[in-house]
Amino acid sequence: MFLLILGVILLIAGLATARRTDILRSYSTPLRLGGLLLAIIGLFAACIVQIGAGEVGVKVLYGSVQNDVLGSGLHFINPLMEVTKMDIKTQNYTMSAVKDEGAREGDDAIRVLTSDGLEVVIDLTVLYKVLPVDAPAILRETGLNYTDKIVRPLARTKIRDNAVYYDAVSLYSSKRDEFQNKIFQSIAGEFQKRGLLLEQLLVRNITLPQAVKTSIEQKMTAEQDAQKMQYVLQKESQEAQRKRVEAQGIADYQHIISESLTDKQLQYESIKAQLEIAKSPNTKVIIMGKGSTPLLLDTKEK
Repeated sequence: MFLLILGVILLIAGLATARRTDILRSYSTPLRLGGLLLAIIGLFAACIVQIGAGEVGVKVLYGSVQNDVLGSGLHFINPLMEVTKMDIKTQNYTMSAVKDEGAREGDDAIRVLTSDGLEVVIDLTVLYKVLPVDAPAILRETGLNYTDKIVRPLARTKIRDNAVYYDAVSLYSSKRDEFQNKIFQSIAGEFQKRGLLLEQLLVRNITLPQAVKTSIEQKMTAEQDAQKMQYVLQKESQEAQRKRVEAQGIADYQHIISESLTDKQLQYESIKAQLEIAKSPNTKVIIMGKGSTPLLLDTKEK
């Protein structure tokens, strides 16, 4: 557009100098040719617009936003029309208590009150994108600053509205996924009404008051100690059961042996044992006999 305006100015200047009779008249033709050339180039350039990947172009003519959008690539348009490029790729908006981690500097976490009256600090990341067909409506009704006008206030409000249905401990532990799904559904509907698509909602961190956190840690430690003691008692009970079974086995064995042994069998076992002793090279005396009158045999060589 700048070249077109410059060319028109040069063309007018050339026509003006053509009427003069002094030395400026000699510049009339170059000015007219140069102006005409610049005007043609400027007009051609104003008719072409390039839309990058992941963007759409919204056409505006004299302040009126057109409903059709331009996709990525080259397009020929009315040279009087302005094209506003809008990003349709996935964007993220993070609200965090950690400095320089969120979209805004400093502590930007969301502080909410739970059903038990405790203040909980929540770090959140919103993943969203602009719906291409709704880009003209966003530009017309909200403008390009839709992050601060829609994403941030809606997310913070819906989180506070839903947190009041949960107590602090449940929100931190067992109900965390349920809470995340609930606020996702409530925010997604509001986003869609305004031309935005909510892709994912990430509850990155939930910080409890220090007193509650200490109480939870103590409770978890007590539960771990109880589980450990239960394991020890179970192990000791199993060991006691094993010893009872072992003792019963020994008692049964002795009972069976005592009933099955006879005097002749005992005498036979005694003779076998004495024969084994007699075979030993270190044996000097073998004691054999029956009753109270044993027989002593000296096997030592003379």
